[in-house]
Amino acid sequence: MNNPSQAKLIRLLEEQLAFTKEQNKQLTNQIDVLTEQVRQLTKMIYGSRSEKSKYQAPDGQCSLFDDDSSFSEPEHTGYESTETITYSVTRSKKKKKRNDSFKEGVMVEEIHHHPSDLTCVCCQSELHEIGSTLAREEAKFIPAKLIRVQHFEHAYECKHCKKDTERAAFIAKGKAPVAVIPRSIASPELLAKIVSDKFSLYLPLYRQVNELKRMGLETNDRNLSNWVIRVADDWLRPIYEEMKNVLSAKTLLHIDETTAQVLNRSDGKKAQSHAYNWVFRTVPTEGPVIILFHHALTRSREVLKEYLMDFQGTVICDGYSAYDKLSNIQFANCWSHVRRYWLKVESANGRKGLAYCNQLYELERRFKGLPPKQRQKMRWKYARKIIRKFFKWLEKSPFYGKNALATATEYTLNRKHALKAFLYNGQIEIDNNPAENAIRPSVVGRKNWLFSVSEAGARANAICLSLVETAKANGIDFYQYLVKLFTDLPNLSIHQQPELLKDYMPWSEKIQVACGKNLAA
Repeated sequence: MNNPSQAKLIRLLEEQLAFTKEQNKQLTNQIDVLTEQVRQLTKMIYGSRSEKSKYQAPDGQCSLFDDDSSFSEPEHTGYESTETITYSVTRSKKKKKRNDSFKEGVMVEEIHHHPSDLTCVCCQSELHEIGSTLAREEAKFIPAKLIRVQHFEHAYECKHCKKDTERAAFIAKGKAPVAVIPRSIASPELLAKIVSDKFSLYLPLYRQVNELKRMGLETNDRNLSNWVIRVADDWLRPIYEEMKNVLSAKTLLHIDETTAQVLNRSDGKKAQSHAYNWVFRTVPTEGPVIILFHHALTRSREVLKEYLMDFQGTVICDGYSAYDKLSNIQFANCWSHVRRYWLKVESANGRKGLAYCNQLYELERRFKGLPPKQRQKMRWKYARKIIRKFFKWLEKSPFYGKNALATATEYTLNRKHALKAFLYNGQIEIDNNPAENAIRPSVVGRKNWLFSVSEAGARANAICLSLVETAKANGIDFYQYLVKLFTDLPNLSIHQQPELLKDYMPWSEKIQVACGKNLAA
């Protein structure tokens, strides 16, 4: 029998062994987490940026042999075991006409080339034309030019009344149109070009200054910036507010947000702090598409609460926590974000989760173009079964921890209710891609003009981006649209009669006729 000292020693060794095993288990888990993080970071740096899955087969199924490299390696044999058959497919090519590159309405200039000598070299008789051949066509560019326009107001008097001492002299005077910006040399056409080049072509103002100097106008980027802020506040904001009123009456909205930078902030934070551009987009099934940007210094729920004060309906968005707990608003979450999480999981379970997402998108491609009611009916019949299996699998699977698989599982389960919203309404899209596509110009612009000096400039940017994207969505030439607004609105009493603005919405018949892209081309 062991003495008490030996028993105590054995007990201590067993406790130490148990502690060591537990420590090894924790270290092993930590190594797994770190290995997963290294794999994800390596993929982010060196992997493909595309969201297309390499595991996605045409029928939506996954390969059974992806995990074993021996099935993907070529067979090392001394000769080919099968005969290689090569063949080519010949497709009939559609012949492209010479002038396919030119749109209708482009001015045509003809240049005719005749022989320098119209005398026959044999008998010295006069040559007579027998025909002509179009040798080639070319696109000729005529640089824009700047014109100095001077408005003179002429006064006229009645000579007959002037001679009559008992009558007051009658004088009539011509009235020049009201300037877009009082006491400024900027015309509607010049302002339209500046705004259009910045927000449609993403050309920063300091580059436009150099172009204007080449044309003959001495100015600076500060001056152009003040012009943009002024016209955005005076003439574009009323259009923006009217579009917001129309948007608030809808029942479905796509919403997204992206970062921005403002140097001089009113909240006292540093310039490096993030400000935000929010985008709100309507759906085509509820009338003309409206895309509105809104500048805010924060990303808080209060921004949404204030902007959507008059809106009642469903918001299609990503999983950001601010999109929650707003009165009179329901939320539909984005399956594209769910799919991105599962795309990051490098395992068999990750491929299984991704396969469920791919099956839903395959169904959406089949249902594309169907009327909303029919699309909702087909979703309920087919997509609902896939979603039910997906969540049942997740709820029974013990995926815990801090790895990519656990993160994807938690993200999906936490949004279970909002991810099912598209099953009940055929107008709701499966993802928030329309909003992400709408916010892309803001991101491209951010890379070009980098920041806004003031909050007034940031608000002007949001208004101008709203008009350019809404004009594009409704088939309007943005430059011609701005010329129309800057020419007409200063001469109308839009503040006393706001109903006049309805004729200047991008989808109005008046603007469609005057500024349609087909007409502008």
